[in-house]
Amino acid sequence: MSTATRHQTTELDRVVIRFAGDSGDGMQLTGTQFTSVSSMFGNDTATLPDFPAEIRAPAGTLAGVSAFQVHISDHDILTPGDQPSVLVAMNPAALKTNVGAVAPGGTVIVNVDAFDERAFEKANYTSNPLTDGSLVGYKVYEVPMTSLTMEVAKAAGVKPRDAERSKNFFALGLVSWLYSRPVDGTLGWIEKRFASTPLVLDANTRAFKAGYNFGETAELFEVNYQVRPAALEPGVYTNITGNTALAWGLIAAAHQANLPLFLGSYPITPASDILHELSKHKHFGVRTVQAEDEIAGVGAAIGAAFGGSLGVTTTSGPGADLKSESVGMAVSLELPLLVINIQRGGPSTGLPTKTEQSDLLHAMYSRHGEAPVPIVAPMTPSHCFEVAIEAARIAVKYRTPVIVLSDGYLANGAEPWRLPDPATLPDLRVEFATETNHTEEDGTPAFWPYVRDEETLARPWAVPGTPGLEHRIGALEKEDGSGNVSYDPVNHERMVHLRAAKVAGIAKDIALLEVDDLGGIGAAPVLVLGWGSTFGAIAAGVRRVRARGLSVAHAHLVHLNPFPSNLGEVLGAYDKVLVPEANLGQLAKMVRADFLVDARTLSKVQGVPFRAAEIEEVVLEMLGATSGTTIDEEDVAS
Repeated sequence: MSTATRHQTTELDRVVIRFAGDSGDGMQLTGTQFTSVSSMFGNDTATLPDFPAEIRAPAGTLAGVSAFQVHISDHDILTPGDQPSVLVAMNPAALKTNVGAVAPGGTVIVNVDAFDERAFEKANYTSNPLTDGSLVGYKVYEVPMTSLTMEVAKAAGVKPRDAERSKNFFALGLVSWLYSRPVDGTLGWIEKRFASTPLVLDANTRAFKAGYNFGETAELFEVNYQVRPAALEPGVYTNITGNTALAWGLIAAAHQANLPLFLGSYPITPASDILHELSKHKHFGVRTVQAEDEIAGVGAAIGAAFGGSLGVTTTSGPGADLKSESVGMAVSLELPLLVINIQRGGPSTGLPTKTEQSDLLHAMYSRHGEAPVPIVAPMTPSHCFEVAIEAARIAVKYRTPVIVLSDGYLANGAEPWRLPDPATLPDLRVEFATETNHTEEDGTPAFWPYVRDEETLARPWAVPGTPGLEHRIGALEKEDGSGNVSYDPVNHERMVHLRAAKVAGIAKDIALLEVDDLGGIGAAPVLVLGWGSTFGAIAAGVRRVRARGLSVAHAHLVHLNPFPSNLGEVLGAYDKVLVPEANLGQLAKMVRADFLVDARTLSKVQGVPFRAAEIEEVVLEMLGATSGTTIDEEDVAS
């Protein structure tokens, strides 16, 4: 590879790059590797993979475009970036679906070999966008990626059709040169990943080097750029997605509880990666079952919980619908169970590959009868690890199902994560029942499965086969104490109140809601209240508003049922409350109902996450201010 340079190198504090192409062009692989090498270099990173909904849309069509956006910086960042600085478009369809998001004056790099009349027709272009003036507001670079890739791969003996598939590595090499990425890590990764297919390994290596050298020698680019490492907290880091973090958090929770981990799951986008990841870790005592359907998956998990395992089931919205009756049974059984819902656009099949937060009310109320369930939601991809442990803590301590609400944005997005010290993880060890706890009228010792702990109201957890602790389970109502089937109306009402009180009592065992208000709680005129994956955009939007010298507060909920015990006090301290949600206002409905506050909804249901600018704009309007000059959250990073 060329090492001499005749280019000026300019330092940037950040850059947002979006790779886009056909679903078979390897854009997810390209973006993931660019992110990985940037993280290893020491940059802070945040990503936004954008998958096509069609499994295999016709090549070159708008429906088949796959994209990957990555934000790299030399400081702390919160989002994948509002607007890409650079778009790499592998064909006209990729250009058409993504160029509108590029910042004015941004860079557009196109694979000019793919821009022909047939491709224009597939992408619904009536003229060549490279010559009709439609890209006049951008700096456009036309690079013959396909032909150059095929030329260098030909020397490796690769057939032309196969060689053409390596063009994404040419793009990766070119952008790696443009932003001064280290090459050894990527070359080593290529060698390891494709070791079993020598021809593919050779073609991809040659394509990557060709792309890098093209940037260096073609004299097409006047400058290249350098984004220095960020000043991150010392420690061992890895780049992690939300689904991987959840899987690892479940393994850690089971270890801390000294329980086997069992996953009963049916594959569904975007939750399947948790099943894939956990299936790799049998050496940690993990057992995974890919069930025949969603109902079988949750049923197996409930059976595992009865047998003394940490039972888990994973799904998305349509699967959560199907699991509802079984989750209600788990409420009645009062066994620990984790139900992980990676939310996606609905209703029904909806938008399988797009993100949404529309299952909050479903998690609260989807079960018939009075069947309350604790709900927790992660804020960032890496926070999924902590939330998995917190959900397990609540489930095993209070003997209850717990619903975890992640979403497609967190599941597929990635960020650097500092590995925690295992010594800091909570002790979740469980004391199983080993002795009888009741004496019958005739003096015979007996085990009553619904004798409750005075503090938590949790019933004992008795592993089947423990001598003398035999007991019934099932979905019919239980008699308080004995666990016998009971149709007594007074007993039913008592059991309904006990189960509700047990969940409500968890509020005493969770942290108070923290408020980011520089003047103290109630000082700012507006509070922005969020939950789940809106965290990054809200926090970035708040930074922007404060950079204008204005005051705004931010609080973010992790526990959604029960709410933190001070939520009402916090909400009452502010004149105006804004609740941004990727739904039509579900949390806003809940806080209005519980606390009678006039919470304003900021709704977005487009299958993509909020941008910081969208939060900023509405907060400024609530403050009676105007936006004026654009301020990026990264320019005012804390």
